[in-house]
Amino acid sequence: MTYSIADFRIKKLINYVDWKLLLFLVLFLNVKLAVKIPAIIIIYLLQFNFRFGFSIKNSRLPLFYLLIIIIAFAGLFINGNYRNANYLLVFLNGLGFWILCLLAIHQVKLSVENSSVEIIKNTILVFFVINAVISFVNIGLIIWETGAINPYRYQGEYQKYFIGTGDYIKGLTFDTSTTNAVLNAFGVVYFLTLKKPLMVLLCMAVLLLTGSNFINLALLLTLAVLFLFNSTKDQKSVIVVCLVFLVVFMAKISPQNNQYAAETFKNIIHPSRPPFPTTVIKKNNINGTDTIRRKIAHQYLDSIYTASVKNSINKPVKPALPVIKTVQGRIIIAEPDINTKPYQTPTDTVAQQRKLLTFINENKAKLPISGQPSFFPGLPGKAMGLLQSVKFLQHNPVKIIAGDGMGNFSSKLAFKATGLGFAGKYPTKFAYISNDFLINHLDIYLNFFSKRAELHSLTNSPFSVYDQLLAEYGLLGLLAFAIFYISFFTKHFKKLTYGIPVLMLMLAAFFIDYWFEQLSVVVFFELLLLLNIKETSYLKAVNYGRD
Repeated sequence: MTYSIADFRIKKLINYVDWKLLLFLVLFLNVKLAVKIPAIIIIYLLQFNFRFGFSIKNSRLPLFYLLIIIIAFAGLFINGNYRNANYLLVFLNGLGFWILCLLAIHQVKLSVENSSVEIIKNTILVFFVINAVISFVNIGLIIWETGAINPYRYQGEYQKYFIGTGDYIKGLTFDTSTTNAVLNAFGVVYFLTLKKPLMVLLCMAVLLLTGSNFINLALLLTLAVLFLFNSTKDQKSVIVVCLVFLVVFMAKISPQNNQYAAETFKNIIHPSRPPFPTTVIKKNNINGTDTIRRKIAHQYLDSIYTASVKNSINKPVKPALPVIKTVQGRIIIAEPDINTKPYQTPTDTVAQQRKLLTFINENKAKLPISGQPSFFPGLPGKAMGLLQSVKFLQHNPVKIIAGDGMGNFSSKLAFKATGLGFAGKYPTKFAYISNDFLINHLDIYLNFFSKRAELHSLTNSPFSVYDQLLAEYGLLGLLAFAIFYISFFTKHFKKLTYGIPVLMLMLAAFFIDYWFEQLSVVVFFELLLLLNIKETSYLKAVNYGRD
């Protein structure tokens, strides 16, 4: 009897989730390409099928993936890049990314078609639970390392954590914390619609740990829409609790994130300008360049002397610290307070920054922004990137239709092919940097990411799917995306439940990274939308049969 009960439980556990899909998600969403490719091979061995089912009408998969490859080939020949051997390797790499996207959505679609809705939902739930456990382990290890209950306020170790603590909460994918944030934002609206409040709060907690201000804002707007137009009384209560979580995190746990978000918004509205000189040199009765220089030096030295005298007079004398002794009379030497100022700001330049600075020095004449001797941030890098793309197409109207070519202007592929260590390794001898990329998006990235750590933010990176499609694939790429990808899901608009807010979040997330080339968030987005379409179509068919 005991054996049969145990056997029943094991069988029930086996049938509880789609283990092939779960294995695929765990492996394919991993940040390493060396893990993604075996994941594709394994899932195709377990579920061998290459019947994609493309068609002009009622296509089984989005035609976008097929069309974007065709547009890429068109751009290759129109722009004449096929003559460059190094570029051909870049092109093949880019082609590989799109093929992986296609192979991935096909397997997700097969899993949704072959498994029941309940089993797929259980699989998604298990995925989020595992991801939450790993995320909590991430924060637990940071607390253990720092000895601080709240590492978001810990300023020791040269501010290794502090405002950047969320960057280390990478979760199951081991990708950027932004990936973790987007996935959990999906989880919040998904479980909210399914009326699973505990899972909603779990996903919300993990999302907040990542410290992603942009995703927090996108989710806040999405929840506001749900609260006003499509939620029950219980769901409204859960939304309010999520809002309380967010307020507590921003106000008490990580107030510096709140300040950073406010400063970023302020800089977008009123970009900073180069400061005017504070000292005016009078030129009366002063002739000659050398005389002017001596006058400047004289005023500078006088001001330094005045300031030093003033400080020495006003500086209070610190009282001697009391000597602390043990019971046996041994003097205890107090350990330094690592939260004090000398321990907060690093004075050296990390290896990656040195590499970028070396590259800037070698190409200073070609870099209109980062090659300047003075640094003034002005607009955030993302806004600058979009303006660059628009201006580039204005000055190169021949490239408006099919773009500048894959890997030539704005993509993860373009950054990877530089050989500078962006987005993984790339063989240096085959490195490729197009001039259009060099003087535009790469220049922006170098301008911010070769400087102090607080400038290395999402808002200062030019990464964006919309930018990528516009600049590298032209109007054809944008139209293919709108008509044959977004419309593939929105044509089921009346059937979708959680699919609508998830789609809203994905459209917002497309502004902040090259998600198709990341091979992570988009795959999970497609899983949720395909599942929602299936379950609502099934319910509609059942209700129609009853009528």
